[in-house]
Amino acid sequence: MKNRFVMELKPGMKVEDFFMVKNSDTKTDKNGNYYLDMTVSDNSGDIVCRKFRATNEEIEFAKIGQILKISGVVKEYNGNINFNANTMEGVEESEYSILDYIAAAPIKPEEMLSEIKVYINKIKNKDIRKVVIEILSIYKDKLMYYPAAKSNHHSIKSGLLYHMLRMLKTGESIGSVYENINMDLVYAGVLLHDICKIEEMDSNSFGVVKDYTMEGKLLGHIVMGIKIIEKVADKFEVDKEIRIILEHLLLTHHYEPEYGSPKKPMFLEAEILHYLDIIDARVFDFEKALKGVEPGKFSDRVWVLDNRTIYNPEYDKDQEQPEMLDGDQLRIDQE
Repeated sequence: MKNRFVMELKPGMKVEDFFMVKNSDTKTDKNGNYYLDMTVSDNSGDIVCRKFRATNEEIEFAKIGQILKISGVVKEYNGNINFNANTMEGVEESEYSILDYIAAAPIKPEEMLSEIKVYINKIKNKDIRKVVIEILSIYKDKLMYYPAAKSNHHSIKSGLLYHMLRMLKTGESIGSVYENINMDLVYAGVLLHDICKIEEMDSNSFGVVKDYTMEGKLLGHIVMGIKIIEKVADKFEVDKEIRIILEHLLLTHHYEPEYGSPKKPMFLEAEILHYLDIIDARVFDFEKALKGVEPGKFSDRVWVLDNRTIYNPEYDKDQEQPEMLDGDQLRIDQE
């Protein structure tokens, strides 16, 4: 049974416990010795784990998704907590509970899908709705458990659904402020922008990605998404402009060429989609960084947040609210 979770690990601790291998790479040090550079995890978070002078047997053990018994010391290096392994060995399934290692969205996938269907029904344009329904139907089964990334934001079971739902809710709020936004395009962009991550990554039913697929490595989810829109639009004889607009939403949502978007958004809804994506990714990254961080303390450095340390404010967010001001109480003196 598991005794110590990742979020509890502090520098100086000696630990012997079970961890899941989330990422693993075999490297050589300056003397030519092999070492394992891994990310190990449980349902509370991830930690970098290195095994120096790794044996061939240990390298064979360290497969993505494998549960290992690891003994070592927790250390601090360059502001980050690392786990230096002394020994590691394979274990039998009877020795652990898989539930200790599945990081999942806080909402059941069935509930998220039901909420998403409400947004689909808000799409007024028949062509756009047909395309969205058809594409989501193709991927429905895998959508229930797929993560939204291999190791970054929403890299959890049902993370892709969770990402989509939060973006839909944020987009709806923005649409209530700016009345000239075409919400059909916002909703469609949210629902389709990452859908081909299901083809881009090879994930098991626990939301752990073993690797990127061949198509994922050569094409990426943006190009793959445009291809599926093209195919479905042809099937339903969708209006040409609508098809191209939907494709542009996907093509531009990463914004910069170095992140996979050869063009920047050229209409408002595409611009909004990009920032909805960024907002939800950042919120998730901040939430993850602060997991287990006590009020008044800083997190480790977070690579995906520009290597920043993140502060957890000490004040009580749930403290009793002061009385509301009435019109007479709110006075601004002017000279």
